[in-house]
Amino acid sequence: MPFSRSRRKTALATAFGVTAAGAALWAGVGSAQPAHAAGLPAPDHVVVVVFENHAYNQVIGSSSAPYINSLKTGGANLTASYGVTHPSQPNYLQLFSGSNQGVTGDSCYTPAFSSAPNLASELLAAGKTWASYNEGLPSAGSTTCSSGNYARKHNPWFAFSNVPTSTAKTMTQFPTDFTTLPKVSFVVPDLCNDMHDCSVGTGDTWLKNKVKAYADWAKTHNSLLVVTFDEDNRLAGNKIPTVFYGQSVTPGSTTSTTYNHYDVLRTLEGLAGLTAHAGNAATAKDITGIWTS
Repeated sequence: MPFSRSRRKTALATAFGVTAAGAALWAGVGSAQPAHAAGLPAPDHVVVVVFENHAYNQVIGSSSAPYINSLKTGGANLTASYGVTHPSQPNYLQLFSGSNQGVTGDSCYTPAFSSAPNLASELLAAGKTWASYNEGLPSAGSTTCSSGNYARKHNPWFAFSNVPTSTAKTMTQFPTDFTTLPKVSFVVPDLCNDMHDCSVGTGDTWLKNKVKAYADWAKTHNSLLVVTFDEDNRLAGNKIPTVFYGQSVTPGSTTSTTYNHYDVLRTLEGLAGLTAHAGNAATAKDITGIWTS
């Protein structure tokens, strides 16, 4: 029986005295990355925007959120997406690191208290780029608890000693040349524009004004926008809106598979080509059924 291509490579490697481990590695040259072979695309840039405290039915299908619903129509709608817990702060940590890291409330913790793996530390360790864009942050890298409508409880990267504070930028630093965006970035509106203190319509308008240009660009430049929420209004079983939009997303697609923050984190890791998974993302599942290929 003729050898497969990978078996020929392994045989040749062995003939030249390469170890079994090295032969296996060489045999894999030219094959797809494991995360992408599982059915995930490989976007050049991913931007994640996180809003606050609204249930799925308060946003999806609501006339108060025409822009988010246009993203749903032109992208993918997760109809069974859930936060993990209440209140807000643990959900942000779970979305970012696969664990609440022992934080169960909204109190302002001592910054950089954890060295646990997280999305940013994994990206940086793999030689990839990461940043967060935080509306109202007094200055890049500031670890202040609050300032005006800014609240650090919605910015989980400050919990980790393995994430440089220099990667936490202000919203005014969000680039207009989208080719300069990191591989993965999070965008966090302030307490009004994230719908926490202000209306769904306020947050929807903010998203259109601040991120629409990127979303339009992502459609034709192999990039992705994810819009999600930390938790619901405590009245809907923690079911939240989550929308994916970009060139690799099938327009108008939906999935009724149940997903939560750990699944979104695992998917973000896979989209970035990472093989490591932080915390509970290791046993979570990739989001499927919405991709063009």
